[in-house]
This record gives sequence, structure tokens and C-alpha cells, in this order.
Amino acid sequence: MKTQNEHSSKEHTTVQKRSLRQLFKQALKGDHKDLTTGSIGVAAFLLAVPMVLEMLMESIFAITDIFFVSGLGAQAVAVVGLTEAVLTLLYALAIGLSMAVTATIARRYGEHNIEQADVVAGQTLWIGMAVALIVGFIGLNFAEDILRLMGGSEALIQQGKSYTTIMLTGSITILYLFLINAIFRGAGDASIAMRSLWLANGINIVLDPLLIYGIGPFPEMGLTGAAVATTIGRGVGVIYQLSYLFGVAGRIKITLKHLLIKTEVCLKLIKVSFWGIVQFLIATASWIALVRIVSTYGDDAVAGYTIAIRVIMFVILPAWGLSNAVATLVGQNLGAGKPDRAEQSVWRIAKYNIYFLLSVAVVFITIPAQIVGLFTDDQNVIKYGVDCLRYISYGNGFFALGVILVQAFNGAGDI
Repeated sequence: MKTQNEHSSKEHTTVQKRSLRQLFKQALKGDHKDLTTGSIGVAAFLLAVPMVLEMLMESIFAITDIFFVSGLGAQAVAVVGLTEAVLTLLYALAIGLSMAVTATIARRYGEHNIEQADVVAGQTLWIGMAVALIVGFIGLNFAEDILRLMGGSEALIQQGKSYTTIMLTGSITILYLFLINAIFRGAGDASIAMRSLWLANGINIVLDPLLIYGIGPFPEMGLTGAAVATTIGRGVGVIYQLSYLFGVAGRIKITLKHLLIKTEVCLKLIKVSFWGIVQFLIATASWIALVRIVSTYGDDAVAGYTIAIRVIMFVILPAWGLSNAVATLVGQNLGAGKPDRAEQSVWRIAKYNIYFLLSVAVVFITIPAQIVGLFTDDQNVIKYGVDCLRYISYGNGFFALGVILVQAFNGAGDI
């Protein structure tokens, strides 16, 4: 009897493993699934896997740049940190708008109003273009002033002004990566969003060392090369996204009629995104203030905090991937008139997110020096990075729950 039970248990485990592999392949492939019916766990898995991988890909931009730039010294890393602090304002706009776009399209899909979802996608492109033009103008004309305002020394400003200029003027690639991926997520087509970031990151990883250090026939551009590589990588990713938006393979299909400017739709998206943007601007303001304060302690301090924050982003962005899955599930289930299922989805994914970030916190609190040491051997920089990594990790559990609840409310927006 015991042997028979053991055999049955092993067989059950094998079936579970096979089923999990099949679900994972299905998630990567992006096969259509109605998110308003069936198992909540399966729906969450199919949606969350590509979103988590997508956000991992986004965070690899940060890790890749800081890894290669660290070879140029603490001052170069500080430039990246000060510029990134300013770019968080752009991220706040992009994420806030993305939440509105995802919620709107998810709701329309839940209502089976595909034509209106296509209209929203078309108007999203115009909103992104308008924001990018404003940010690009600021970057082109005020890069030095921005670095000076952030506490950079004159030597740092001279080394980093071209990096800051390129990153800000190329902001359309950042905005479109966020906004177009928000369109795909709202339609439950997260696998396309994931693949676009795979492509963008692959190009960035290859170009970064080539352009920074002048390997082979490539010019040695130093810190400027990092900005050029990142912008090119993101730009190619955006072109890949657009090929699906204007092609026939994706669930969202934009044509010329969807690109006709509809002021009412644009204003509604901006209105819905307003509080989401405010949420992130508040967090961004505190981060900019922190970096400004840290800059008074010198380039080593900024470099240490930059490395630590980039590592933290590497794990927080996947948590955002899980929260984005919540927004889509809530939006589509509310659109289908199933509020109980929407609520169950929130608590199920919140549990997963808490387990994940608490596990990460244990690692960061236990071995922070070894982690920061992967990017630099400057002991002073490591000391600052360790403090930042350890103390921020103490709040991971609260962040894990909070980010899910925020996105649940955003996904339930009364669009």
C-alpha cells in the first residue's frame, strides 16, 4: 500500500511540474485567455509571468549601465545617479499615464469594445509625443543647469552634460516603452511587451561596452556612449512595439482613423492618470530631495547610493510587474461585471508579492557588501551603498502590499 501511495504521489508531482511548464510556455507565447473566467491562479500566472519578465528587462537597463559605467570611476557613476534622479520625474509621468491606459483598455476589453480600445491606443501615442517634446526641449537647453541644481561639481557637470542631454532628449523612447507596453498589458498581450524589452536590452548590453570603451571599430565615447547605447536600444524596442500596433498580429490594431486626434479621449486619459501621476511625483520628489542631500557628501556618496538604488530597482520593478497584472485583472473583471473575482485576484497576487520581496530583503540585509562590491572595489563607495541597500530593504514588506493595493485601485478606476 505504501509503495502504491508513493507511486501515486510521485505521479501527481510529475503532472504538476508538467502542467507548470506548459503554463509557463503558454505565458511566454502569449496565447489568448479570457481573464474573466476560470482559475484566478492560472489567469494571474499567465498574465504575471510576462509582466514580471518585462519589468526585469526594464531593470536590466539600470544594472547594465551602472556595471559598465563604474569602470570610469565614481564621478561617472555620480553623473548617472544625478541624471536618473531627474529622470524619475519622467518615470512618474510615464507610469501614471500607463496606469490610466492599462485600466482604460482593460475595461474596454472586459466590455468587448475592441474598437474603443484601439482609439485609446491611438490617442496614447499623441500624449506620449507631446510629453516627450517638452522633456526633450528641457534636456537640450538646460542639461548643465539641471546637474548644477542637483549639486554636481563643475568637473562633474563637464563630464556628464552630454550624457544628461542625450538621456533627456531621447525621452520619447522611455515614454513609448512604458505607454505602448501599457496598451499591450491592458489587452492581456503582455508577452509582446516583454519581447520588446528583451530586444532593447540585448542591443543595450552589446553596445554599452563597445561605445563606452571604444572596442574594435567603435569610437571611445566614455560616459556619452552609455547614453547613446541605451537610447538606441530603447528606440529599437519601440520600433518593434509599433510594428505590432500597426500590424495584424496584435490584439490592438491601430489604423489612421484611430490616430485622428480626439480631444475628449485624451483629456479623459489625462484626468484619470492625474492622481496616479501625483502618487509617483510625491515619491519622486522625496527621491530627488534625498539625492540632492546625498550630493553634499561628495561623488562617492552619490555613487554608492546610485549603485544601491539600481540594485533595488532590479527587484522592485518585477514587483511592479505583479502589480500591473493586478490592474489588468481588476479592470477586465470589473468590466465583465465580476467584482468578487476582481477582489480575489488582488489578495492572491498581494500574497505572492509579499513573499517575494521579503525573501529579497533577507538577502540584501545579510550580504549587502558582496552585492555592492560586484560593481565597484572603492571601499568608500561600498560603505555608502551598503547603508542604502540595507536600510531601504527593511521596508520591503510594506512596499510589497502597498504597490499591489495602489494598482488595484488604479485598475478599478471609473473610466
